[in-house]
Amino acid sequence: MSASDHSSNSGSTPVREGFAFNEAALANWMKANVEGFEGPLRVEQFKGGQSNPTYKLITSGRSYVLRRKPPGKLVKGAHSVEREATVLIGLGKAGYPVAHVYGLCTDETLIGSNFYIMEMIEGRIIWDATFPDVAKSERRAYFDAMNATIAQLHTLDYQALGLGDYGRTGNYFERQIARWTKQYLDDGDAGRDANMDRLIEWLPENIPEGNTTTLIHGDFRCDNVIFHPTEPRILAVLDWELSTLGDPLSDFAYHAMMYRMPPNIVAGLSGADLHELGIPTEEDYIADYCRRTGRSAIANYDFYIAFNFFRLAAIFHGIKGRVIKGSAASAHARDRAASFPTLAELARRAMEACQ
Repeated sequence: MSASDHSSNSGSTPVREGFAFNEAALANWMKANVEGFEGPLRVEQFKGGQSNPTYKLITSGRSYVLRRKPPGKLVKGAHSVEREATVLIGLGKAGYPVAHVYGLCTDETLIGSNFYIMEMIEGRIIWDATFPDVAKSERRAYFDAMNATIAQLHTLDYQALGLGDYGRTGNYFERQIARWTKQYLDDGDAGRDANMDRLIEWLPENIPEGNTTTLIHGDFRCDNVIFHPTEPRILAVLDWELSTLGDPLSDFAYHAMMYRMPPNIVAGLSGADLHELGIPTEEDYIADYCRRTGRSAIANYDFYIAFNFFRLAAIFHGIKGRVIKGSAASAHARDRAASFPTLAELARRAMEACQ
Protein backbone atom coordinates (compact mmCIF):
# COMPACT_ATOMS: atom_id res chain seq x y z
CA MET A 1 0.00 0.00 0.00
CA SER A 2 1.42 3.36 -0.97
CA ALA A 3 1.41 6.42 1.23
CA SER A 4 -1.32 7.95 -0.89
CA ASP A 5 -3.65 5.21 0.34
CA HIS A 6 -3.07 6.25 3.95
CA SER A 7 -5.98 8.62 4.45
CA SER A 8 -8.48 6.29 2.82
CA ASN A 9 -7.37 3.26 4.80
CA SER A 10 -6.67 4.52 8.32
CA GLY A 11 -9.03 5.48 11.11
CA SER A 12 -12.64 4.49 11.66
CA THR A 13 -16.06 5.68 10.50
CA PRO A 14 -19.69 4.91 11.31
CA VAL A 15 -20.54 1.30 10.42
CA ARG A 16 -21.08 1.03 6.66
CA GLU A 17 -24.32 -0.10 5.08
CA GLY A 18 -24.59 -3.88 5.03
CA PHE A 19 -22.08 -4.38 7.86
CA ALA A 20 -24.22 -3.49 10.90
CA PHE A 21 -25.11 -6.09 13.52
CA ASN A 22 -26.96 -6.44 16.82
CA GLU A 23 -24.80 -4.31 19.10
CA ALA A 24 -26.85 -5.10 22.20
CA ALA A 25 -26.28 -8.83 21.68
CA LEU A 26 -22.56 -8.21 21.33
CA ALA A 27 -22.45 -6.12 24.50
CA ASN A 28 -24.20 -8.91 26.42
CA TRP A 29 -21.74 -11.49 25.09
CA MET A 30 -18.78 -9.29 26.03
CA LYS A 31 -20.15 -8.83 29.53
CA ALA A 32 -20.15 -12.61 29.94
CA ASN A 33 -16.92 -13.42 28.07
CA VAL A 34 -14.51 -10.45 28.12
CA GLU A 35 -12.84 -9.90 31.45
CA GLY A 36 -13.13 -6.30 32.65
CA PHE A 37 -15.68 -5.24 30.04
CA GLU A 38 -18.10 -2.53 31.07
CA GLY A 39 -20.64 -0.84 28.80
CA PRO A 40 -22.13 1.17 27.31
CA LEU A 41 -20.68 0.15 23.95
CA ARG A 42 -20.28 2.23 20.78
CA VAL A 43 -19.29 0.57 17.49
CA GLU A 44 -17.39 2.06 14.55
CA GLN A 45 -15.90 0.36 11.48
CA PHE A 46 -12.28 0.68 10.46
CA LYS A 47 -11.63 2.02 6.99
CA GLY A 48 -9.54 0.01 4.55
CA GLY A 49 -10.02 -3.08 2.46
CA GLN A 50 -9.82 -5.86 5.02
CA SER A 51 -11.36 -9.07 3.71
CA ASN A 52 -12.64 -9.66 7.23
CA PRO A 53 -14.65 -6.61 8.38
CA THR A 54 -12.96 -4.97 11.37
CA TYR A 55 -14.65 -2.80 13.96
CA LYS A 56 -13.57 -0.49 16.77
CA LEU A 57 -15.51 -1.15 19.98
CA ILE A 58 -15.46 1.91 22.23
CA THR A 59 -16.32 2.04 25.93
CA SER A 60 -15.62 4.70 28.53
CA GLY A 61 -12.71 2.69 29.92
CA ARG A 62 -11.00 1.22 26.86
CA SER A 63 -11.39 0.31 23.21
CA TYR A 64 -11.34 -3.13 21.61
CA VAL A 65 -11.08 -4.50 18.07
CA LEU A 66 -13.61 -6.96 16.60
CA ARG A 67 -12.83 -9.04 13.51
CA ARG A 68 -15.68 -11.00 11.95
CA LYS A 69 -16.37 -13.08 8.90
CA PRO A 70 -18.21 -11.08 6.25
CA PRO A 71 -21.97 -11.59 6.19
CA GLY A 72 -23.45 -13.79 3.47
CA LYS A 73 -22.33 -16.94 1.65
CA LEU A 74 -18.54 -17.44 1.60
CA VAL A 75 -16.02 -19.61 -0.22
CA LYS A 76 -15.23 -22.66 1.92
CA GLY A 77 -12.13 -22.07 4.07
CA ALA A 78 -11.96 -18.33 3.33
CA HIS A 79 -12.19 -15.55 5.90
CA SER A 80 -11.30 -17.89 8.76
CA VAL A 81 -11.30 -15.62 11.79
CA GLU A 82 -11.00 -18.76 13.88
CA ARG A 83 -7.55 -19.40 12.39
CA GLU A 84 -6.51 -15.79 13.04
CA ALA A 85 -7.56 -16.04 16.66
CA THR A 86 -5.73 -19.36 17.04
CA VAL A 87 -2.41 -18.03 15.77
CA LEU A 88 -2.69 -14.83 17.82
CA ILE A 89 -3.35 -16.83 20.98
CA GLY A 90 -0.40 -19.13 20.25
CA LEU A 91 1.96 -16.26 19.50
CA GLY A 92 0.82 -14.41 22.60
CA LYS A 93 1.92 -17.38 24.72
CA ALA A 94 5.42 -16.99 23.28
CA GLY A 95 5.57 -13.28 24.09
CA TYR A 96 5.56 -12.39 20.38
CA PRO A 97 4.25 -8.86 19.65
CA VAL A 98 0.59 -9.42 18.79
CA ALA A 99 -2.69 -8.09 20.15
CA HIS A 100 -4.14 -10.03 23.08
CA VAL A 101 -7.27 -12.02 22.18
CA TYR A 102 -10.07 -11.59 24.72
CA GLY A 103 -12.48 -14.07 23.21
CA LEU A 104 -13.68 -16.01 20.15
CA CYS A 105 -17.36 -16.56 19.37
CA THR A 106 -18.40 -19.36 16.99
CA ASP A 107 -22.14 -18.84 17.46
CA GLU A 108 -23.11 -17.35 14.09
CA THR A 109 -26.57 -16.40 15.34
CA LEU A 110 -25.23 -13.76 17.74
CA ILE A 111 -24.16 -11.09 15.22
CA GLY A 112 -24.55 -13.01 11.95
CA SER A 113 -21.07 -14.54 11.66
CA ASN A 114 -18.18 -15.83 13.78
CA PHE A 115 -15.93 -13.20 15.36
CA TYR A 116 -13.18 -12.57 17.85
CA ILE A 117 -12.32 -9.60 20.04
CA MET A 118 -8.79 -8.44 20.66
CA GLU A 119 -6.86 -5.66 22.31
CA MET A 120 -6.82 -2.23 20.67
CA ILE A 121 -3.17 -1.19 20.43
CA GLU A 122 -2.45 2.50 19.98
CA GLY A 123 0.73 3.25 18.10
CA ARG A 124 2.22 4.26 14.81
CA ILE A 125 1.72 2.64 11.39
CA ILE A 126 4.29 3.54 8.72
CA TRP A 127 2.70 3.58 5.27
CA ASP A 128 5.77 4.66 3.25
CA ALA A 129 8.84 2.36 3.23
CA THR A 130 11.19 5.38 3.18
CA PHE A 131 9.87 6.27 6.67
CA PRO A 132 9.61 9.98 5.79
CA ASP A 133 8.25 11.00 9.20
CA VAL A 134 11.12 9.32 11.07
CA ALA A 135 14.42 11.12 11.66
CA LYS A 136 17.24 9.88 9.43
CA SER A 137 19.30 8.99 12.50
CA GLU A 138 16.53 6.63 13.70
CA ARG A 139 15.53 4.89 10.46
CA ARG A 140 18.09 2.10 10.74
CA ALA A 141 16.71 1.22 14.17
CA TYR A 142 13.17 0.94 12.77
CA PHE A 143 14.37 -1.39 10.02
CA ASP A 144 16.31 -3.39 12.59
CA ALA A 145 13.12 -3.79 14.63
CA MET A 146 11.30 -5.22 11.59
CA ASN A 147 14.23 -7.52 10.84
CA ALA A 148 14.38 -8.80 14.42
CA THR A 149 10.62 -9.35 14.56
CA ILE A 150 10.35 -11.46 11.41
CA ALA A 151 13.48 -13.40 12.42
CA GLN A 152 11.91 -14.09 15.82
CA LEU A 153 8.79 -15.46 14.13
CA HIS A 154 10.87 -17.90 12.10
CA THR A 155 12.69 -19.23 15.15
CA LEU A 156 9.56 -20.01 17.22
CA ASP A 157 8.71 -23.65 17.98
CA TYR A 158 5.25 -23.77 16.42
CA GLN A 159 4.65 -27.27 17.80
CA ALA A 160 5.22 -26.07 21.36
CA LEU A 161 2.74 -23.22 20.76
CA GLY A 162 -0.02 -25.65 19.82
CA LEU A 163 0.19 -24.74 16.12
CA GLY A 164 1.43 -28.07 14.76
CA ASP A 165 -1.69 -28.43 12.60
CA TYR A 166 -1.79 -24.80 11.49
CA GLY A 167 -0.76 -25.76 7.95
CA ARG A 168 0.72 -28.52 5.83
CA THR A 169 4.42 -29.27 6.10
CA GLY A 170 6.73 -30.09 3.20
CA ASN A 171 6.54 -29.29 -0.52
CA TYR A 172 5.65 -25.66 0.20
CA PHE A 173 6.89 -24.26 -3.11
CA GLU A 174 5.44 -27.08 -5.21
CA ARG A 175 2.02 -26.45 -3.68
CA GLN A 176 2.22 -22.66 -3.90
CA ILE A 177 3.51 -22.55 -7.47
CA ALA A 178 0.78 -24.98 -8.56
CA ARG A 179 -1.89 -22.92 -6.78
CA TRP A 180 -0.96 -19.58 -8.32
CA THR A 181 -0.28 -21.12 -11.73
CA LYS A 182 -3.78 -22.58 -11.75
CA GLN A 183 -5.33 -19.27 -10.72
CA TYR A 184 -3.41 -17.44 -13.46
CA LEU A 185 -4.32 -19.95 -16.19
CA ASP A 186 -7.96 -20.23 -15.12
CA ASP A 187 -8.56 -16.48 -15.41
CA GLY A 188 -8.75 -16.21 -19.16
CA ASP A 189 -10.46 -12.81 -19.05
CA ALA A 190 -7.24 -11.15 -17.83
CA GLY A 191 -5.20 -12.55 -20.72
CA ARG A 192 -1.73 -14.10 -20.78
CA ASP A 193 1.66 -12.52 -20.13
CA ALA A 194 4.93 -13.79 -21.64
CA ASN A 195 6.87 -13.20 -18.42
CA MET A 196 4.33 -15.18 -16.38
CA ASP A 197 4.30 -18.00 -18.91
CA ARG A 198 8.10 -18.26 -18.66
CA LEU A 199 7.98 -18.27 -14.85
CA ILE A 200 5.38 -21.05 -14.83
CA GLU A 201 7.87 -23.20 -16.72
CA TRP A 202 10.96 -22.19 -14.75
CA LEU A 203 9.87 -22.03 -11.10
CA PRO A 204 8.90 -25.72 -10.57
CA GLU A 205 12.22 -26.84 -12.10
CA ASN A 206 14.38 -24.62 -9.91
CA ILE A 207 13.06 -25.02 -6.36
CA PRO A 208 16.04 -24.92 -3.96
CA GLU A 209 16.78 -28.03 -1.93
CA GLY A 210 16.63 -28.23 1.84
CA ASN A 211 13.47 -26.25 2.55
CA THR A 212 12.49 -25.95 6.20
CA THR A 213 9.10 -25.33 7.80
CA THR A 214 8.26 -22.58 10.28
CA LEU A 215 5.33 -20.37 11.10
CA ILE A 216 5.15 -17.68 8.40
CA HIS A 217 3.16 -14.44 8.23
CA GLY A 218 2.59 -14.21 4.47
CA ASP A 219 2.27 -10.41 4.25
CA PHE A 220 4.95 -8.94 6.53
CA ARG A 221 5.35 -5.27 5.53
CA CYS A 222 6.06 -2.02 7.33
CA ASP A 223 2.37 -1.05 7.10
CA ASN A 224 1.30 -4.31 8.74
CA VAL A 225 3.00 -3.59 12.04
CA ILE A 226 2.23 -1.11 14.82
CA PHE A 227 5.29 0.71 16.10
CA HIS A 228 5.54 2.39 19.48
CA PRO A 229 4.34 6.02 19.14
CA THR A 230 7.85 7.46 19.62
CA GLU A 231 10.32 4.55 19.73
CA PRO A 232 11.70 2.15 17.07
CA ARG A 233 9.92 -0.77 18.73
CA ILE A 234 7.16 -2.99 17.34
CA LEU A 235 4.14 -3.33 19.59
CA ALA A 236 2.11 -5.65 17.37
CA VAL A 237 2.21 -7.44 14.03
CA LEU A 238 -1.14 -7.19 12.21
CA ASP A 239 -3.06 -9.02 9.47
CA TRP A 240 -2.43 -12.74 9.97
CA GLU A 241 -4.95 -13.78 7.30
CA LEU A 242 -2.26 -15.32 5.07
CA SER A 243 -0.25 -16.93 7.87
CA THR A 244 0.44 -20.68 7.74
CA LEU A 245 3.25 -23.18 8.08
CA GLY A 246 5.70 -22.68 5.24
CA ASP A 247 9.19 -21.79 4.14
CA PRO A 248 10.77 -18.99 6.21
CA LEU A 249 13.05 -17.85 3.38
CA SER A 250 10.04 -17.26 1.18
CA ASP A 251 8.42 -15.24 3.97
CA PHE A 252 11.55 -13.18 4.57
CA ALA A 253 12.07 -12.57 0.83
CA TYR A 254 8.48 -11.32 0.53
CA HIS A 255 9.25 -8.81 3.28
CA ALA A 256 12.66 -7.85 1.83
CA MET A 257 11.08 -7.52 -1.63
CA MET A 258 10.43 -3.92 -0.50
CA TYR A 259 13.94 -3.12 -1.75
CA ARG A 260 12.88 -3.90 -5.33
CA MET A 261 9.24 -2.83 -5.10
CA PRO A 262 8.07 0.38 -6.85
CA PRO A 263 6.48 2.56 -4.15
CA ASN A 264 3.33 3.13 -6.20
CA ILE A 265 2.34 -0.57 -5.91
CA VAL A 266 2.88 -1.35 -2.22
CA ALA A 267 5.28 0.17 0.31
CA GLY A 268 8.57 -0.06 -1.59
CA LEU A 269 12.10 1.33 -1.83
CA SER A 270 12.87 0.90 -5.53
CA GLY A 271 14.64 4.04 -6.78
CA ALA A 272 15.27 5.42 -3.28
CA ASP A 273 18.70 6.68 -2.17
CA LEU A 274 19.18 4.36 0.79
CA HIS A 275 22.43 5.97 1.96
CA GLU A 276 20.88 9.43 1.94
CA LEU A 277 17.84 8.11 3.80
CA GLY A 278 19.87 6.27 6.43
CA ILE A 279 18.25 2.94 5.52
CA PRO A 280 20.30 -0.30 5.47
CA THR A 281 21.10 -1.83 2.09
CA GLU A 282 19.39 -4.98 0.90
CA GLU A 283 22.65 -6.89 1.42
CA ASP A 284 22.99 -5.65 5.01
CA TYR A 285 19.35 -6.41 5.74
CA ILE A 286 19.76 -9.99 4.49
CA ALA A 287 22.95 -10.40 6.54
CA ASP A 288 21.17 -9.21 9.70
CA TYR A 289 18.39 -11.74 9.19
CA CYS A 290 20.91 -14.52 8.59
CA ARG A 291 22.78 -13.62 11.77
CA ARG A 292 19.58 -13.73 13.77
CA THR A 293 18.45 -17.07 12.34
CA GLY A 294 21.82 -18.83 12.42
CA ARG A 295 22.50 -18.81 8.69
CA SER A 296 25.75 -17.91 6.94
CA ALA A 297 23.88 -16.73 3.82
CA ILE A 298 20.73 -17.36 1.76
CA ALA A 299 21.62 -19.46 -1.26
CA ASN A 300 19.40 -18.95 -4.31
CA TYR A 301 17.98 -15.74 -2.83
CA ASP A 302 16.78 -14.50 -6.21
CA PHE A 303 14.61 -17.61 -6.56
CA TYR A 304 12.70 -16.57 -3.45
CA ILE A 305 12.33 -13.04 -4.84
CA ALA A 306 11.17 -14.37 -8.22
CA PHE A 307 8.61 -16.62 -6.54
CA ASN A 308 7.19 -13.79 -4.43
CA PHE A 309 6.89 -11.35 -7.33
CA PHE A 310 5.22 -14.17 -9.30
CA ARG A 311 2.80 -14.85 -6.42
CA LEU A 312 1.89 -11.15 -6.12
CA ALA A 313 1.58 -10.84 -9.91
CA ALA A 314 -0.85 -13.78 -9.93
CA ILE A 315 -2.95 -12.05 -7.26
CA PHE A 316 -2.99 -8.81 -9.27
CA HIS A 317 -3.80 -10.78 -12.44
CA GLY A 318 -6.90 -12.06 -10.65
CA ILE A 319 -7.84 -8.49 -9.75
CA LYS A 320 -7.36 -7.53 -13.41
CA GLY A 321 -9.81 -10.26 -14.39
CA ARG A 322 -12.40 -8.95 -11.95
CA VAL A 323 -11.94 -5.39 -13.25
CA ILE A 324 -12.49 -6.59 -16.82
CA LYS A 325 -15.61 -8.51 -15.76
CA GLY A 326 -16.88 -5.46 -13.89
CA SER A 327 -16.91 -7.09 -10.47
CA ALA A 328 -14.11 -4.87 -9.12
CA ALA A 329 -14.75 -1.34 -10.29
CA SER A 330 -12.90 0.70 -7.66
CA ALA A 331 -9.95 2.93 -8.57
CA HIS A 332 -7.87 0.88 -6.13
CA ALA A 333 -8.63 -2.32 -8.07
CA ARG A 334 -7.89 -0.64 -11.40
CA ASP A 335 -4.51 0.54 -10.07
CA ARG A 336 -3.71 -3.00 -8.95
CA ALA A 337 -4.70 -4.38 -12.36
CA ALA A 338 -2.50 -1.82 -14.12
CA SER A 339 0.48 -2.88 -11.95
CA PHE A 340 0.27 -6.54 -12.95
CA PRO A 341 2.72 -6.35 -15.92
CA THR A 342 5.31 -4.55 -13.77
CA LEU A 343 5.22 -7.30 -11.13
CA ALA A 344 5.51 -10.00 -13.79
CA GLU A 345 8.54 -8.24 -15.25
CA LEU A 346 10.19 -7.89 -11.83
CA ALA A 347 9.64 -11.61 -11.28
CA ARG A 348 11.31 -12.39 -14.61
CA ARG A 349 14.28 -10.16 -13.75
CA ALA A 350 14.82 -12.03 -10.49
CA MET A 351 14.53 -15.31 -12.37
CA GLU A 352 17.20 -14.21 -14.82
CA ALA A 353 19.49 -13.20 -11.94
CA CYS A 354 19.45 -16.87 -10.87
CA GLN A 355 20.73 -18.11 -14.23
